[in-house]
Amino acid sequence: MAGLASSSLTASAAGLEGTKAVFAHTRDKERIPIGSVRFEPQGGGLSTFVLSMDYSRFADYFLSMKEFKCLDGKVEIVCHVVYPYANPRTVSEQDMSWLEHALLFVFKRPSEFGANLRNGLYFRFEPDGKGWRGRPQSIDLNHISAPPEDTAVPPYGPAMRDEVSAGERWIESVTIE
Repeated sequence: MAGLASSSLTASAAGLEGTKAVFAHTRDKERIPIGSVRFEPQGGGLSTFVLSMDYSRFADYFLSMKEFKCLDGKVEIVCHVVYPYANPRTVSEQDMSWLEHALLFVFKRPSEFGANLRNGLYFRFEPDGKGWRGRPQSIDLNHISAPPEDTAVPPYGPAMRDEVSAGERWIESVTIE
């Protein structure tokens, strides 16, 4: 019971209300502010959210016949992919799936031409004492090229994601503080 109470306090300390900053953390120890998220409690443990990306930190790229907003790294370019379908935009301390879907990315090497949508990144959030930390998981963004059958269910469930080894990606984590 004490472990459960401690876990709940950590998540509550992270807070799903008010406005929080969003940062990308690189493997070369850079902390890049990339936006903010505003949470509004709705009762029953749910909060709605509005994500506002700070695209002034991003460069414009035209990849695979589409414009992307990207963070330039020496070894990797990481581009934000806006989730294209209607969704409830709700989160709870136990389920951050819709916010995780709002923070999808695709990566490429600077020498590569175009974007390969199989190189998708999904950041799985967990409370970390100061807020929420998302660790990268690999996904195939081609999976959302058509609308999901049920728009109320996040399409990238655990079975659709693969773990990424530490240091494998330039963006090692995304935090909400």
